Amino acid sequence: MTTTPAPAATREALGPALVRLQQNGADIVVVDADLGKSTSARTFRDAYPERFFTFGVAEQNMISAAGGLSTMGHVVVASTFAVFAEHAFDQLRMSVAQPKLNVKIVASHGGVSTGEDGASAQSVEDYALFSSLVNFTVCVPADVVEAEAMVAAAVATPGPWYIRTGRPKIPVIYTDGPRFQVGKADMLRDGTDVTIVACGLLVERSLRAAEALERSGISARVLNMGTIRPLDVEALTAAARDTGAIVVAEEHLTHSGLGAMCAQAIAASTQPVPMEFVGVQNRYGESATWDEVLEIMGLTAEGVEAAVRKVVARKR
Repeated sequence: MTTTPAPAATREALGPALVRLQQNGADIVVVDADLGKSTSARTFRDAYPERFFTFGVAEQNMISAAGGLSTMGHVVVASTFAVFAEHAFDQLRMSVAQPKLNVKIVASHGGVSTGEDGASAQSVEDYALFSSLVNFTVCVPADVVEAEAMVAAAVATPGPWYIRTGRPKIPVIYTDGPRFQVGKADMLRDGTDVTIVACGLLVERSLRAAEALERSGISARVLNMGTIRPLDVEALTAAARDTGAIVVAEEHLTHSGLGAMCAQAIAASTQPVPMEFVGVQNRYGESATWDEVLEIMGLTAEGVEAAVRKVVARKR
């Protein structure tokens, strides 16, 4: 009998993944901004204390040091919260992106699902900022299994990376193992009437929406767009051609996140189609339990389902 894995937070992948990679021969150094317990990076510190450096609440110094350490041949992983990683934008641009250094930012507590911590700790613009940086690969995992695969890919691939992980425990999608490929969307479900493009915790909610829509006669394809940059334009173009309508679902500002990037790609393609967007609508978050905040903002399976019905109606 197959046992369904217990829900897990994507942030839980970082520390254990780094320990395994170091044991298997990687040359990893971790820099931390006093949040290693919450990001799970402290697991690496416990195994390799001589390779772990904490900078306190000084993200700008941490990123500058990360760039310097990477020039010595190490793969440097920087650990903090997503909203605090934004503090170091100038250092990220000048000391990581421009010289194309081998620094990996793995930032937890992304999106509004930080919950009770409130708007000041809820990063709703993080992967738009990182996607604006030349040379960065930007990823958002749909579950803890994919998060571990993304960390492994980042360590194995030269150049700057940003991986956003989350605080809440969410269902495991990849129960048969990861299928992550850099720059490639993963089709989790095929369909003919509409395509739902999602990332992060909206992937599982999009799958639930697709199941509900199927019962009412709407066939929805679901793409997990785990890599935000580089975007899988080929999968998007195929989705537009095959299904004729697209909904993008994300835990991020819609005007600058995955939805905006998908819209730009579709507008430039030979397959323009109606699109709708489920995400944070030009506002900041608020303090409540993480699932309550998502409910308030419409980042639910029902919200995705409503957007699909709207775009299918426009298509018809």
